[in-house]
Amino acid sequence: MAAESPCIQAGALDLEASCEEGADCAAGCAEGCAEELPAGESSSESSSSSSSEDDSDTEESDTRRSDEEQEKKESQPDRNESGGVNCQPHCEHCRNENAQREQVTPRRLAGGQYLLKLDADGTYQCSVTGLIFEVTEAVTISYSLLSWSKYAGLVKPPWVVGGPLFDVHCKAASTLTSIAFPHSLCLGDGDSHPAFKVLHIKDAGAAIEPSMDYSASHVRWLVSSLSPVGPLIRSEEPLLYHGAVVLYKAVDDDPSLLFRVYVATNNESFIKDIAKAVKHSKKKFIKIDKPPVCQKLLQKGKRYRLLCEPEAEVTPEEIEFVDGSLLKLKSYIEVYLEKQEDFTLSLIELESEAVVWKAKLRESDWIHYDQNKNELKRNAGSIKRRKSTNSFSDEETHCGKKQRSNSTTDGIKTMNLLTDQQLMAIAKLFGAEWKEVAIECLQMEMKDIQQIQAKEQEVNIQKFLLLSKWREREQSNGTAQNLYSRLSEKVSYDIVQLLEGFMAQ
Repeated sequence: MAAESPCIQAGALDLEASCEEGADCAAGCAEGCAEELPAGESSSESSSSSSSEDDSDTEESDTRRSDEEQEKKESQPDRNESGGVNCQPHCEHCRNENAQREQVTPRRLAGGQYLLKLDADGTYQCSVTGLIFEVTEAVTISYSLLSWSKYAGLVKPPWVVGGPLFDVHCKAASTLTSIAFPHSLCLGDGDSHPAFKVLHIKDAGAAIEPSMDYSASHVRWLVSSLSPVGPLIRSEEPLLYHGAVVLYKAVDDDPSLLFRVYVATNNESFIKDIAKAVKHSKKKFIKIDKPPVCQKLLQKGKRYRLLCEPEAEVTPEEIEFVDGSLLKLKSYIEVYLEKQEDFTLSLIELESEAVVWKAKLRESDWIHYDQNKNELKRNAGSIKRRKSTNSFSDEETHCGKKQRSNSTTDGIKTMNLLTDQQLMAIAKLFGAEWKEVAIECLQMEMKDIQQIQAKEQEVNIQKFLLLSKWREREQSNGTAQNLYSRLSEKVSYDIVQLLEGFMAQ
């Protein structure tokens, strides 16, 4: 049966292949699966063996070198341009050596949509999502990432989620012959033969359809019709997942530190749901950029402990790993420290005591978010004290009139026009919703956006040109204060903080 066959035809997917270097796919790779498991040996035995070997390396020089390597990893977060996780470090069994498919970068549209214009027949891989499209002629494809939790009722045991869920559309559907979806599992040395299928969600319901074939990183499906589709898997053997640890820090006036730590499968749908849950939390959070990819594979049913050095309040102390893709409520570990100081977090597998993930967090990882806010408060207090003095000389009054365009209100400079550099910094922080924000908050028109898109292909430049057009229309009121008042309720916390920083300058 096609769904059970591990063989991949030439020109399609290679069973020993996965994400090319530089491609960003949702099946993140882990060094832990570089160890081939002999037939009959369990993953826990392999992990214990690995842990024993690690424990034997107790020489001081080895420890120092290990710490230096960890520092290097932490200084370069592995993230793709959409905020997802890169496929590094490479897993031996998930390394892609198939150079037959071309890497292409899509345009970003409103509402989280991607648009890909392909000029000829061939096999192409999206550099943002990892999707692989096989087409017979030039075609335009649009697609977006969806949440599995919305369709949880359609996934019935023994099937489980195998990777992210996508909604794909194509005007000439017959030209799109196959789609390969990234999956989040490690298939080991190739001895594992799980059953891959795809859940195809239609207006009348849903169907579990056979996959054509699968590789170490993707599940290929022959297109029958276009609507939400995602990979499912069934296996008699324990499933080994490529994992990711995602960090968020609470932002408030409390001098203590509060973090949320999410342990997830490296599944972009799952990670997108986490970001959405954090955004709708009662507290404000910022994302902490640390290399998220787990260095050891995660296994369902195994227990893991998060350790903090120096000691902190960690709740819960232990968790049992499950793939939470179908759950609306995403579980997390809370870490609380009474004072702001550098600390190290380590995720440990209890059975083998192997380190699954580790990161050192420093004050510099989050302090710049608070500095703008604190600077704003200091400036406001300083100006209020000066305003209480009413004895101005005639010369000072005259000078004040000449500099009216640079006047301050409550410590915030409001009349300085935003510079091109500032507009570009803001543009880079806008997400896929930038068009809706422009129309709703800045009173721009759709024709303005379309004219800009017709002249410029690069999305960040499009956003910059739109903000520049708004500044031109506002004339003397094209200021950080004005933009802040229009956007603060609709945009991300990063943009709000950036604008507050501009106002404080």
